[in-house]
Amino acid sequence: MTVRIGLIGAGGMGRAHVERIENELAGGTVVAVADINLDGAKAVAEPLGAKAYATGAELIADPEVDAVLIATFGKVHAPDVLAAVEAGKYVLCEKPLTTTAEDGLKVLEAEQRAGKKLVTVGFMRRFDAGYGEMRKALVDGELGYATLVHCRHRNPTVPEGYTTRNMIDDTAIHEIDTCRFLLGEEITSVRIDTPRATSRRFAHLQDPLVLVAKTESGVLIDDEVNVNIQFGYAIECELVLEAGTIRLSDQHHTITRDAVGEHHAICSSHIDRFHAAFNQEVQQWIRAVERGEHTGSTSWDGYAATCVVDAAIESLESGGVEVAVQMIDRPAFYA
Repeated sequence: MTVRIGLIGAGGMGRAHVERIENELAGGTVVAVADINLDGAKAVAEPLGAKAYATGAELIADPEVDAVLIATFGKVHAPDVLAAVEAGKYVLCEKPLTTTAEDGLKVLEAEQRAGKKLVTVGFMRRFDAGYGEMRKALVDGELGYATLVHCRHRNPTVPEGYTTRNMIDDTAIHEIDTCRFLLGEEITSVRIDTPRATSRRFAHLQDPLVLVAKTESGVLIDDEVNVNIQFGYAIECELVLEAGTIRLSDQHHTITRDAVGEHHAICSSHIDRFHAAFNQEVQQWIRAVERGEHTGSTSWDGYAATCVVDAAIESLESGGVEVAVQMIDRPAFYA
């Protein structure tokens, strides 16, 4: 069976997914593309012999679309996710699942009415080999339990339309989910610290900032979000255990030694840094859809991350006070 995929969102992320589905992965093909810019949808669809739609609703209603991949802006995810669930179609939605906890609850409720897990959230770091090894080492228990997690999320620069809020709901949300994944527990409180701002930022932006969070068992997490660091895209994480530490290695394959010293290539964006993780995530999703099964992170993971984001934004807007994360008890459906 070839899974017939409908792509909603013909921007950079959507085009990257088309490239991997058509040229690197097996078992799936893109048969329809939707975008509010119909010309943009046609530009992606026509070389594939795929249909082009101006709305996600039209694409989801197409009986020749088996599964839906959503790669639009976060604030418009909810209606298409809900429509896909109501149509009984598996959906892989790029993060965030929704931008409000209220919309996240609507997705949870719709999925439970459908009676099966249909939604996978695009938290691709769960498929990164380094994070997987860190998680395994913690679960194995030889170094004891976790006490601290140190995270760094550094971008070379961001566009002018990027906001301080985006540093939390679009950038730090990755570390929020990654720490939930690594530790296997929920984040219960969060605060935002604002260091001296870099002169390299746009005037409206508070950059860098530091998200500090605590989990159910008391693990302390700190996440430096620094989006105008200039030199490249650098993701760092160190898990501190009772009897040792585990950290991501530098993501390079070779080291050059020359007249200026030892150096290696630095990634420029999430697309090259997490290329392999993206591929594994989408390939596993396609194979699961073939079998009629769910895989990867769930709607609960998307909802829980958004609840932490909401608390972090409240902390930012109230001057950095610690804010408790508010969420419902996890339904047995997502146990």
